[in-house]
Amino acid sequence: MSSDYLVIFPYSVSMEDEELQRIREKKLRELEEKLHAPRRDTPAAKVILVDQANFRKLLGEHPRLVVDFWAEWCGPCRMVGPIIEDLCREMAGKVTFGKCNTDHNQQLAVQFGISAIPTILLFNNGQQADRITGAYPREAIRSRILRAFNLPA
Repeated sequence: MSSDYLVIFPYSVSMEDEELQRIREKKLRELEEKLHAPRRDTPAAKVILVDQANFRKLLGEHPRLVVDFWAEWCGPCRMVGPIIEDLCREMAGKVTFGKCNTDHNQQLAVQFGISAIPTILLFNNGQQADRITGAYPREAIRSRILRAFNLPA
């Protein structure tokens, strides 16, 4: 009697499925680790303290410079501060961010005609490209920065 039946052993398929599942899980863990690992090719995102002594130097060294003019007693400035920190991290390597305390650097504030704070000045290749006066939402500030520096959204 001839047999035309194909016999499949379920344990062999099951073992292959388990092995494939282990490989998938390992690859997924590796990808997640890579995704959450700190990037080494991106410069550290740090807001620079700007004052009268270093302003000209910073302007010459950083082609795209954003300077937040603020004061400790200013409530709206405290709302803008975390936005500047966040955008600094997001745009690290593309745009440099700085903060200038107007109480300690009154000459700079007068030089740029700052009569209300917070005021954010955007410098492109040493030239003032835009001015944002007042506390705006993150996306509004981000949009103005991208437009002033001709960066993709």
